[in-house]
Amino acid sequence: MTKPTATPAEPPYLRIAAGIRRRIADGELAAGDRVPSTRQIAREWGVALATATKALTTLRLEGLIETRPRTGTVVAGTAPVTAPRRSPSPDRVPDRGPTSASAPSAPERELSLDRIVRTGMAIADTEGLPALSMRGIAARLGVAAMSPYRYVPSKDDLVLLMADTAFGEESYPADAPEGWRPRVELGVRTLWTLYRRHPWLAQLGPVTRPLLVPNLMVHGEWVLSALDGHGLAPTTLFDIHVLIYSHTHGLAVHLEREAQAEAATGQSDDQWMDSRAPTLQGLAESGRFPAFAKIVGSFGDGYDLRLDALFELGLKALLDGLTPIIEGRKAAP
Repeated sequence: MTKPTATPAEPPYLRIAAGIRRRIADGELAAGDRVPSTRQIAREWGVALATATKALTTLRLEGLIETRPRTGTVVAGTAPVTAPRRSPSPDRVPDRGPTSASAPSAPERELSLDRIVRTGMAIADTEGLPALSMRGIAARLGVAAMSPYRYVPSKDDLVLLMADTAFGEESYPADAPEGWRPRVELGVRTLWTLYRRHPWLAQLGPVTRPLLVPNLMVHGEWVLSALDGHGLAPTTLFDIHVLIYSHTHGLAVHLEREAQAEAATGQSDDQWMDSRAPTLQGLAESGRFPAFAKIVGSFGDGYDLRLDALFELGLKALLDGLTPIIEGRKAAP
């Protein structure tokens, strides 16, 4: 007797897409409302970021959702509320029917390198750098999967263009502040603002292998020119520049890592710490770490790790310590 063939379970990304589709159909999500991000989907459904990205791509190809600059992924204004009989695969742009090779579609005619770069930045800003793909960009722009390659040869090249564009969003005044320290502070805080705006920027390379893009060089040039003219040896001057940059970059790395950790574990940083409370209590009560036990026990409502506050505290301490070196004074005994 032939055994009946088991019906394969519906892929997780299709179940997620169906769930969001129902929210749109029921009016829970209206046109213009932000849909859950890949990180939120990963937490809610307990799936990997790649699966969450696939679900959103499915809905995007159906025309239900769209990505808007500075807003993120939202319900499309003309989104149909009826579910299709079969969801198209996010790995293939739906067939749009025969077209003339000499008459490209409107999206193809409007495609440009700037639109590709800006779309890539929107994906990285809202969904993280791992969600970025050339095929995904093509889907968002409504063009053929290979069309972006006419403007940029690879994803790696695209990421460099995205980084250069992001670092170029802030510039410096022609009339620089008086004194090296105010100039350095302006440069460092400007860079921190950009990392805050685009957390994926800090993930692109270690300090030992810096990004060689012109607009990042603009920020380096600003700080170097502030430090120049104080009689420092070239190596010392550049070491100070790298040290100051490392402070900003080193803290900014955690902006994206926290978001990734939250998506992977389904826990916020507070929830994660709460789940480790017994371990922390055991360490504090072990008697092996008296300073730790004393300080942690005095917090009362707990310790709130604030990256912006740490950035400012570290910047002040760093520049206070470097002042005698830069200005050629002996440190106080």
